[in-house]
Amino acid sequence: MKEIIAIIRPRKMNETKQALIDAGVSSFTALGRVLGRGKGQVHFDILQGAEEGHPEAIEQLGNAPRLVAKRLIAIVVPDEMARTTIDAIIRTNRTGKPGDGKIFVTPITDTLRVRTGETGDAALV
Repeated sequence: MKEIIAIIRPRKMNETKQALIDAGVSSFTALGRVLGRGKGQVHFDILQGAEEGHPEAIEQLGNAPRLVAKRLIAIVVPDEMARTTIDAIIRTNRTGKPGDGKIFVTPITDTLRVRTGETGDAALV
């Protein structure tokens, strides 16, 4: 099993949920709002202009140390579904611009469903 943690743009949440459903991911956990930043620094006054594609705003990004609102999704899938899940997230969230997000993949040694006592992959579906 793998845990896939994805940090994405808030406006991409609905598209990402649908892409995960289409990829066969039956369940996941989403945290409402998380704050963070990548290696670049973001200035909120020009962030909107940069997201709209204005070249002058894009050039100015990186001048102020601010945190940006993102969404965090945590998904645990059987090993054979990991690549499909990752590809769905990337396909939905890649714009080619800074701030597209990050995906972390970690191994999970076991899963237990509290209600039924099922373990392993059976507890995921």
